[in-house]
Amino acid sequence: MHIHILGICGTFMGGLAALAREAGHRVTGCDAGVYPPMSDQLRALGIDLMEGFGVDQLDLKPDVFVVGNVVSRTRLSNGSPKFALMEAILDAGLPYTSGPQWLSEHILQGRHVLAIAGTHGKTTTTAMTSWILEYAGLQPGFLVGGVPLNFGISARLGQGKSFVIEADEYDTAFFDKRSKFVHYRPRTAVLNNLEFDHADIFDDLSAIERQFHHLVRTVPGAGPHGSGRIVVNGLEESLARVLHMGCWSEVRSFGAAVSDFTANGPAHDFDVLHQGRVAGHVTWNLTGIHNQLNALAAIAAAEHLGVPVDQATLALCSFENVKRRMEVRGSVVVGHGASRGPVTVYDDFAHHPTAIRTTLDGLRSSLKAGERILAVFEPRSNTMKLGTMKALLPWSLENADLAFCHSAGLGWDAANALAPMSDRALVSDQLNTLVTAVTDVARAGDHIVCMSNGSFGGVHAKLLETLHNK
Repeated sequence: MHIHILGICGTFMGGLAALAREAGHRVTGCDAGVYPPMSDQLRALGIDLMEGFGVDQLDLKPDVFVVGNVVSRTRLSNGSPKFALMEAILDAGLPYTSGPQWLSEHILQGRHVLAIAGTHGKTTTTAMTSWILEYAGLQPGFLVGGVPLNFGISARLGQGKSFVIEADEYDTAFFDKRSKFVHYRPRTAVLNNLEFDHADIFDDLSAIERQFHHLVRTVPGAGPHGSGRIVVNGLEESLARVLHMGCWSEVRSFGAAVSDFTANGPAHDFDVLHQGRVAGHVTWNLTGIHNQLNALAAIAAAEHLGVPVDQATLALCSFENVKRRMEVRGSVVVGHGASRGPVTVYDDFAHHPTAIRTTLDGLRSSLKAGERILAVFEPRSNTMKLGTMKALLPWSLENADLAFCHSAGLGWDAANALAPMSDRALVSDQLNTLVTAVTDVARAGDHIVCMSNGSFGGVHAKLLETLHNK
C-alpha cells in the first residue's frame, strides 16, 4: 500500500516509516522543519519528504494517512487550522489511522512482541533486549526510540519471530488518547519503573498506573493455556499497585533482594543471579545502578524466549549502548604543565529529574578523586516546561559540581528553582552565554554532561570548539 505519514521526522514515526518501506510499502511523509539526520536517513530509504502540512498533499492519494501525535486540531490566532492537511482529510472522509495502530495491524501481527515500558530506560532496555536476541541468533525485529550502536539503525523487520518495541505510555493521537503501548499486544511485557511524568496529559501518578494496568490486561495468561510473561521491577511500589489491579500472566521480578533476577557487584562489573544462583556475569562500559536494572529486565525478557542467562550476559558484555545515552561527543586537552589534561563532553537524553540524577550518579561512581562534573541542561520536555517538577532540580543535580541551565522558553523562574544550589548553579536564556560560562570554568579532568531531549542548539559542538580555542 501507499502510506503518507504526518509527522514523519519524530523518532517513532521515522522508525515506523523505515519498517513500512522495508516491508515493501510505498512511503511518503511530511513534517515541520524537515532536517538532518532523520531527513537524510529517510531519503536514503527512498522516502519522499515534504515540508509542512499543506492541503496539496491530498493529491498524493495514498491508501491511508498515518497520523503522528504531533498533529492536533489547534487553530492559529487568525482562526486558520495549524494542520490544514488534517482538516482536509477529515472533510473529505479519507482513511486515516495512528502510527501505533498501523504498526499493530501491519507489522506486529503474528510476531512474539516484547514491549519495553517504563518512565525511564525504555530506549536502552529495548536496545539491550534486541542485542541479546540478536547475539542468540534469533534475528529479532525492533523499533527503538534511538539508534543502538550495535545495529546502527533504529528499526528493522528482522527475520525471526520476535519483535522488540519501545512501549511508550504517552497518548496515541489527537483522536485516540489511549497510551501507545495498548496497541502492541505483547506476549512479553517489561514494566521497568513507573513515576509521574507527562504532566501535560496525566493529572497524577494514579492516572499513569491505570494506563500501565491497561497494558497488563493485553498480555496472554499463564499456565498450560497461556504463554504471557510480565517482567516487573520489584523495587517499585507503583508497579506493585499496577499488578494489584489485576494480573493474569506469569510474573518474573528483578531488582529487589528477593527477586527472580538480581545483581551482585558494582554496576560496571556484576554477577547475575537467577533465582538465587549465579548464572552469568556482565562486564561493560556502562555506569549506574539504573543500567544494571535495565540489564536484569532485558535478561528476564530474553529468557522468556529461551535465551539462557549466561548467553544473555555474554551478549551484554559487547553491548555498545545507544546514541545520546552518555555518548562521548569529544574531548579537548586544556591547561599547561602539570595542570594539562582532557575535558570530555557527553550527550545524554536525560530530562526528567530522576533520569538526570541517575545519569549523574552513574558518572560520579566511575570518576577518580578530583574529577568534576559540569551539568549543562535544558528543561525542554512538556512536563519540565510546565514547571511541575522544578522543585526536584536541586536534588537531581546533587552530584554535579556545577550546573548550567538553559532557560529559554520557560514559563517559570529557573534561577529561583535552583537557588538552593547557590553559586553552584548558573542560569541563562542565551545559549552562547551558557557556553562561555561553562568553558571559562572548565579545567583538566572535567566531564561536561549536556542533557536534553532535543538537539540543544548544537551545544556539544559549540562547547568543543570553544574549549579548543581556549
